[in-house]
Amino acid sequence: MTARWILRYGLGAAGLAALAFGVTTLLTDPQVGDWQGVVEWLAFAVVLHDGVLVPAVLLSGLALGARLRRRLRWVFVVAGSLTAVALPVLLRPGAPANPSVLPLDYQRGWAVSVSAAVGLALCWAAGRRALGRMRGGGGRIASGYARMRRGRTRGSGPS
Repeated sequence: MTARWILRYGLGAAGLAALAFGVTTLLTDPQVGDWQGVVEWLAFAVVLHDGVLVPAVLLSGLALGARLRRRLRWVFVVAGSLTAVALPVLLRPGAPANPSVLPLDYQRGWAVSVSAAVGLALCWAAGRRALGRMRGGGGRIASGYARMRRGRTRGSGPS
């Protein structure tokens, strides 16, 4: 048995155990009384994911192009993760009945977090571009220096 096999089947078994626990909890929980609501919510989640999110991600990736898509991939992962975590709070704006339940301004926190991720991506891209220009402008000097260090300068042949 290889480590890859153990990891693959171990994670698969853990996923199946988590799925069985979730289904068992759902079926035996006395607070779940509205089965129609649960089925509607699950159907809506599938339609939203497969009918809206997947085409939007694929079309935006197609519009960005491979080079830009590769550079912005982590920003989309961070923004998507932050949005998925904040979605319940973002979908229910307004003051809750108990002010201690949601004491912070979560919409603003989400916006600041996503803006910070986008800002870091822009700073990273600007820094890489500036570094590329600095390397590109000094290319002859740098390559001449490298040849000199290896003992191969122009006009000097083997001695």
